[in-house]
Amino acid sequence: MKKLFSFVLFLVFILMLAACSSGTNTPASPATNDPQPTEEEKEEPATTEAKVVNIGFSGPLSGPAAFYGENTLSGVTMAADEINETGFEVNGETYKINVVKLDDKYLPNETATNARRLVQENQTPIIFVPHSGGIFATQVFNEQENFIISAYTSEPKVQDQNNPLTLSIPPAYSAYPEPFTKYQMERFGKKLAVLPTATQYGKDWTETIVPVWEENGGEVVFEGSIDFSKDTDFFTIVTNALSKNPDVLFVGGPSQPTALVIKQARELGFKGGFMIMDQAKFEEMEPVLGGYDLFEGAVGTMPIYISDAPGGQTFRAKYEEEFGRIPTAEGAFNYQTLHVLVKAMQAAGTVSDPKKIMENVEAGIDALEDEQMVWHLTGLDNGRFNWKPSVAAIENGEFVNIGGE
Repeated sequence: MKKLFSFVLFLVFILMLAACSSGTNTPASPATNDPQPTEEEKEEPATTEAKVVNIGFSGPLSGPAAFYGENTLSGVTMAADEINETGFEVNGETYKINVVKLDDKYLPNETATNARRLVQENQTPIIFVPHSGGIFATQVFNEQENFIISAYTSEPKVQDQNNPLTLSIPPAYSAYPEPFTKYQMERFGKKLAVLPTATQYGKDWTETIVPVWEENGGEVVFEGSIDFSKDTDFFTIVTNALSKNPDVLFVGGPSQPTALVIKQARELGFKGGFMIMDQAKFEEMEPVLGGYDLFEGAVGTMPIYISDAPGGQTFRAKYEEEFGRIPTAEGAFNYQTLHVLVKAMQAAGTVSDPKKIMENVEAGIDALEDEQMVWHLTGLDNGRFNWKPSVAAIENGEFVNIGGE
């Protein structure tokens, strides 16, 4: 009996050992020296992907004006890339910028088609347009289709449309005739020959500067124009202009051919001054002429690459690194504009309501960080940015700021 009882106890003991060793079906983790994760590390928060705001661009990306269009677009894309490094926050949501670009070949009807497409397919609250013809074409319907035209043109007639959703970026060219005239008359004399581009822009510039010249006691001794899309030899027209013995030549159009007009005038013995419309840039003409010697006494817009604004030289360094060339006003002003508009979205509390964004543009200007202030932007007047005057003359190969209005 005792043996039977002992045998039963032995069996119970064996069964208990088996139960203790069985545990769960999960295999044991291998030994490791790595620290075990804490509870905080185990509970990783889900990442929230940034939302996207589409910004439109319609400009010349092919054809004769493609370089100008690319210069303009470069500033927009550079600003977008900077913004997208961290995104920007509006009402607790993080957003990034997607620039949707379309080629309009500098044709206003193509600009209008592109703008409608951008709004309908990409819901763009803002479209950058860098030429007056395209701007006028889109002003016909942008209020109805509810988008801001970010307008890169110095044409003052853009403001005459009283379009509340048009933001004009560069200074109007109406700011230039007075300081241009004063400088040239004091230094060279009162006889003017007019030789601008044959485009509508050139005609409008001429209609603005000639009355100012005459009101200051000047005389127009020759009036002509140059079709840079067709003409490559400027000898005849420059010779005809110089035969009237002018003291000053008014020239302008695309930078490279304008430089050749200036070169032709110097080669023909012209010793006077040049008034250069804002389409032509000193910094783009200088390589054509191999320096600034032939520009002595010329007046035009101050090159943006010598900006003394807080972010001017930082922008220049970044731009040169990214694009391999010095920046012009087209790139710089459009870069600064996109930063302003993103700040305006934040102030407005919306990325999709153009009216509210436009109402907060001045708040966007005030919120700009120093490194985003490429040139001195002081405010907004009737839908156009106010910039510090930037009229320059070249004296002894150096730029001299002669101000402006």
